[in-house]
Amino acid sequence: MEKKDFAFDKVNYLLLAIGMAVVVVGFLLMSGSGSTESAYDPDIFSARRIKVAPLVCLAGFVSMIYAVVRRPKN
Repeated sequence: MEKKDFAFDKVNYLLLAIGMAVVVVGFLLMSGSGSTESAYDPDIFSARRIKVAPLVCLAGFVSMIYAVVRRPKN
């Protein structure tokens, strides 16, 4: 049988899945209760929501870009 040359291999798909999971974790870190007109919640300005979660999402997106750009070894 002929060997087919695919753009992605098993490692690319694994890196994509890991990157997607990291992005989902970042969005979960951003979630939480918000402020309403009657009650102010200072937790919306916590370091977890403003600093940590966006950096986690950025790391996930960068790893997904790397997974797409990565060239499979022959």
